Amino acid sequence: MTIMDKVEAAARTSVQAILDKEPISYLEASSLYSIIASGRHNLCVLEVLYNHAQDPELKNLIKDAIDNIVVPAIDHCEVLLEQSGAQTPHFRFSEHQLHQDLDIPSDARLTDYEISANIAIMARASQVSLLAALHESYQLEVGGMYRKFLDAGLDWNYRLSQLMIHRGWLPHLAKITH
Repeated sequence: MTIMDKVEAAARTSVQAILDKEPISYLEASSLYSIIASGRHNLCVLEVLYNHAQDPELKNLIKDAIDNIVVPAIDHCEVLLEQSGAQTPHFRFSEHQLHQDLDIPSDARLTDYEISANIAIMARASQVSLLAALHESYQLEVGGMYRKFLDAGLDWNYRLSQLMIHRGWLPHLAKITH
């Protein structure tokens, strides 16, 4: 996206914020509820995976995902729902403290390889959900929020992929020669 594209997108968003005061559509609200629900669940899982992770770089990536993608996305979706007069969903997921070092026996915890694979799958599922929600969004503010978090997630996932390559955590797949 060029700088001019970004300026035009910001201008469209500003004009819409001033002129278009329609509430979010049912489809947009449904997507926001879904993102909040999956985000709250992912947050709970990421906290547990953080505590099981042994690799410091993996722990930093998980913490970064929590602080800079998952929690801000949940918060932004909740604000959009509240601004439209919709109720925000409440869940009973536990909040887990993040610990630097826990003495979890190796046979009772996931390995860093397993953790990285799990988070990669979660990240890809989240990206597909955000992309689907982006395609269903009508309002520029909602679509812009999806694009922002989709971009952040893709950047974060690239960093995870690089760590997985560097650590040898990517599964080796044989080439198909026929």
